[in-house]
Amino acid sequence: MAVEIKLPVLGEGVDSGTVAGVLAAVGDSVEADAPLIELETDKAVIEVPATEAGVIASLPVHVGDTVAVGQVIATIEPGAEPGTETAGPSSAPAGEPAAEPPTSAPSAPAAEPPASVPPAVATAPQAPVSATAGPPAPASPSTPAAHSQADEFNLPEWPIPATPNTRRFARELGVDITSVQGTGNGGRILSGDVVRTARSLLESAAAGGGGAPVPPPLPDFGRWGEVEREPMSGIRRTTAVHLSTSWTTIPHVTQHDDADVTDLEQLRKRFAPRVQEAGGKLTMTAIAVRVVASALRVFPRFASSVDMASREVILKRYTHVGVAVDTDRGLLVPVIRDADRKNVTELSVEIGEVAARARAGKLALEEMQGGCFTITNLGGLGGTSFTPIVNHPEVAILGMSRSRITPVHRDGGFEPRLLLPLSLSYDHRAIDGADAVRFLRWIVEALENPFLLSLEG
Repeated sequence: MAVEIKLPVLGEGVDSGTVAGVLAAVGDSVEADAPLIELETDKAVIEVPATEAGVIASLPVHVGDTVAVGQVIATIEPGAEPGTETAGPSSAPAGEPAAEPPTSAPSAPAAEPPASVPPAVATAPQAPVSATAGPPAPASPSTPAAHSQADEFNLPEWPIPATPNTRRFARELGVDITSVQGTGNGGRILSGDVVRTARSLLESAAAGGGGAPVPPPLPDFGRWGEVEREPMSGIRRTTAVHLSTSWTTIPHVTQHDDADVTDLEQLRKRFAPRVQEAGGKLTMTAIAVRVVASALRVFPRFASSVDMASREVILKRYTHVGVAVDTDRGLLVPVIRDADRKNVTELSVEIGEVAARARAGKLALEEMQGGCFTITNLGGLGGTSFTPIVNHPEVAILGMSRSRITPVHRDGGFEPRLLLPLSLSYDHRAIDGADAVRFLRWIVEALENPFLLSLEG
């Protein structure tokens, strides 16, 4: 008897994904736990395995399809011989149209066309926070925001049918979750329900002359020449709306400085073989993570989040540092846990491992959550400085550009020195300019004098 393979629960608040790859075909003989498809969620690509050994009888999914949790993605004949198919490639069990997602599990917001999501709407795989700037949100966030610390400690909130991630998502959009109509099983509120409510509120506010602006429709570019439309990936869509929220809700200021890393570069080259023996690569990013982790202990406000609804600053007593990784699927930010408790060798190994998993699409969602501060290094590509966007709901991000040899006046004369350009963007609601200068100067001095870490780190 054929066994149905259904899409399992992918994680809290994740109800669906987009098929990024089909790894098997009808008639293939597979072992239990052999991967059948690759599924792209908001921030990760996950392999979905077979739960039974046998021959694939049907595989009713294709690249680009949106698949919901509980939907049949394959049927397998246990013990059948290869080539003895009992159903065609698009067949499904009688009475169940497997190619259609269940009506009780609509797609998450990442699977919707990007044009339908207003810039103020974004998913944020981080700690809970309600932060707004500029025009007030169209819904009253006062009630849900009062529960933000409950989510921090995984305490129960309200007797409403929604996961903590969905409630957190609603707060970040300024949506009163009690006003959201759930479409999930038993009336459960899904993230897509929150997006639809937020969109409706924003459109109503725009029509009345207030609230967040709604982008005007694009012109018909085809009037002036040939065009081609390329669908955005789930990761690109999520990045777009998340950065829009970060840019529109956080009053950004960027502070620039240079660190003389001439001596540090010599040390890096000297000890690189030792780190390589441990399985890592000694990079300036790994060193910067260690320096920043120490700086966050000296300046804890830079690891905070702003809760404007409750008029509080949430100070985090842990030091988790995100590291931006450039991948062919888009920008991903895996989080290094307890970076202040690890030495540079340990950080080098871990950063190399998570970067490899990010580029291979093997990162788990939880590996990109809970960061306090982010580092992004564009030095390998070039550039002299830039303005990194703060990763909401964090309050600061450090950007690194390409080091360059520059004549520096020292001891009465000029000599060539290796300077590393640093760019610190910060949330001016939580951090004043003088504090930002002190924080960045501490990082510069630590890079120029590594012994400082032993004294103050």
